[in-house]
Amino acid sequence: MESSNQALQQRKVAATVRGVGVMTQIFVDHAKNAEVWDVEGKRYIDFTGGIGVLNTGHCHPKVVAAVEAQLKKFTHTCFQVFPYEGYVALAEKLNAMTPGTHEKRTALFSTGAEAAENAVKVARVATGRSGIIAFSGAFHGRTMMGMALTGKVVPYKVGFGPFPSDVYHIPFPVALHGITVQESLTALDRLFKADIDPQRVAAIVIEPVQGEGGFYPAPPEFMQELRAICDKHGILLVVDEVQSGFARTGKMFAIEHYDVVPDMVLMAKSLAGGYPLSALTGRAEIMDAANPGGLGGTYAGNPLAVAAALAVIDVIEEEGLIARANVLGAQLRETLGGLRSSIPEISDVRGLGAMIAVEFQHPESKLPNPEFTKKVQAKALELGLVLISCGVHYNVIRFLMPLTIEDDVFQEGLDILVQAIRA
Repeated sequence: MESSNQALQQRKVAATVRGVGVMTQIFVDHAKNAEVWDVEGKRYIDFTGGIGVLNTGHCHPKVVAAVEAQLKKFTHTCFQVFPYEGYVALAEKLNAMTPGTHEKRTALFSTGAEAAENAVKVARVATGRSGIIAFSGAFHGRTMMGMALTGKVVPYKVGFGPFPSDVYHIPFPVALHGITVQESLTALDRLFKADIDPQRVAAIVIEPVQGEGGFYPAPPEFMQELRAICDKHGILLVVDEVQSGFARTGKMFAIEHYDVVPDMVLMAKSLAGGYPLSALTGRAEIMDAANPGGLGGTYAGNPLAVAAALAVIDVIEEEGLIARANVLGAQLRETLGGLRSSIPEISDVRGLGAMIAVEFQHPESKLPNPEFTKKVQAKALELGLVLISCGVHYNVIRFLMPLTIEDDVFQEGLDILVQAIRA
C-alpha cells in the first residue's frame, strides 16, 4: 500500500473513529530522542513528547535495551497469577522516591485514568467516606470517574453524562484570570457549608501543576492550606503527577516544590518512557485498606513496561535530567520573555522547570486568543516544529520536549518557535 501522509490519512478517516482527535496528519515512520521522521522522510522537532510521556526521549538506548532483555524472558503472566521481581523492584523505588518518610505501598496499573480511578477507590475504602473534591480546569482521564473528576467540559465531558456522583469542583486559583487563593479557599468553605459535610469527604484530588487546564502551578500557600484543611477534617490529599512527574518540573515530582507531603501520588506518562504504565503510591495503612482482589488488572504492571520504567529512573539519575529540566526551562523562558515587548498577544510565560507554557490574549480586550495560538502552531508545523496547546480556551502552548534533547536541536526548535510567533 502507498505510504504517503495523504493516503494514510484517507485510510485513517475510513477506519477509525472521529472521536479520537488527532492534531496533525503526519504519520510517523521512526523517531529518535526529540526528532521524528514521517513516512515521506520529512524531519520534525518534537516539543510535545507524546503529551508528556517522553521525558527520556524517543527510543532511549537504555530503555530499548531493558525492554529487549525482558522481551526474551516473558511478556506477560498477569502479576496476580505469577508475580515477578520487576514489579516489586519498581514499587520499592517509587515508595522511596515519592515525598515523605512514612511507610508506603504501591500498586501498578496501565494508564493515568486507571491510577485516578483507583485513587478514588482507595480513598473511599480507607476513609469510609464517598465525597471527592477536584478543581476547575483539572484533567484526570476519560473514564467515567476520570471525566467526573475532570474540570473541562469540551471535549472531554460533552455528551457523555451522567457521571459518578459525590464529585465536587471548586475554582483552581489562577491570579492571571482573577481567581485568588482566598477565593478558592472561600469556595471550598462554601462547599462544606452548602453541599457536603467535610466529614463525608474522602479526598481532595489536585494537580500541583495543571496539565490540560493550562500549565498553571498551584500557589504554594494554597497547597499548604489544603494540607492543613485535609488534616483538620481527616481528608486525604491526593496529588496527580501524571504530567508533572519524573523530572519535568526540575524536581522528580512537582509536589516537591511545596512544603507539603501528600497521602497518595498518582503517576503515569513519563514513568515508563512510552510504554503503558501507571502507579499509585500512598501511605501503607491507606493503600492496604482494600481487600485482596479489590485492586489490580489483567495488564496492570506489564513486565515490559516495568522494565522500561526501571530504566527510565536510572536514566533520569545518570543523565542529571532534573538539573537539565531547569536549564532547558530557563532557556525557554528567556526566549519567550524576549518576545513579550514586541508581541502584545503574549499575556503570560510561566511554569516550573521545563514544564513551561506561553498564553496568548487579544491585545485590546485581554480575552483568550485561541486563533493566534492555532496560527503559531500551524506556522511552527510548517517549519518543522510540533507544538501542542492546552487550557480551557485552547489559548496556551505547552512545552513538553524530551529532557534529553540535544542542545543544537533544542536551539533549532527555539529559533523556529520565535519565527512562528513573529509570523
